[in-house]
Amino acid sequence: MDVTRFFLVRHALVEPSARAILYGAMDVALCDLALREEAALHRWLAARLPTPARWFVTPLSRTRATAAAIFAAGHPAQELAEEPDLAEQHLGEWQGIAHEALVERLRAPAHPFWPHGAEERPPGGESLDDVRARVGRVMEALSQTCRGQDVVVIAHGGSIRGALAHALSLSAQQALSFSIRNLGLTRLERHGPDWRVAAVNEEPWTPPPG
Repeated sequence: MDVTRFFLVRHALVEPSARAILYGAMDVALCDLALREEAALHRWLAARLPTPARWFVTPLSRTRATAAAIFAAGHPAQELAEEPDLAEQHLGEWQGIAHEALVERLRAPAHPFWPHGAEERPPGGESLDDVRARVGRVMEALSQTCRGQDVVVIAHGGSIRGALAHALSLSAQQALSFSIRNLGLTRLERHGPDWRVAAVNEEPWTPPPG
């Protein structure tokens, strides 16, 4: 049976001014200081990620910049294909507001581990349920077009949670309980009709797979 392996990496840490707001699908820059401090993680990813592989990024420049940092750390440079449906949640009118300004705009209780619930749809934006649906569609498509290959995706916390929710048949609300760290590696496998989660937030100090 052909096994398609997905290596999902959340982009590197964004600049401090962006962390002070809800940036969602805004195109914000990476933090230069964090890039230097995270050099060991980039080197680990450069050695850990497979070659050959198909590489995908999103339209947001932070994913392409993260891929460039991994290549600079020693991984052979790869052609990057852009996949819009793996982008971060679009927060509509919420994008750019301070975190503390969100509370008065919520129509439903926040998630215990996230500023808002998965069903909450910002005006002019999308809910995390919407993200789960579009990410699920593209993961199904990639599992066919890249069947039997290794696939590296530099993506976002929201889209990686969406991929996990799709693989495990979880609701988006349940998937918000996953902590997806910057530069953490999540590995999914497609075995025929079935999905398998091999790792979530694999990092250099995570024991190697048995």
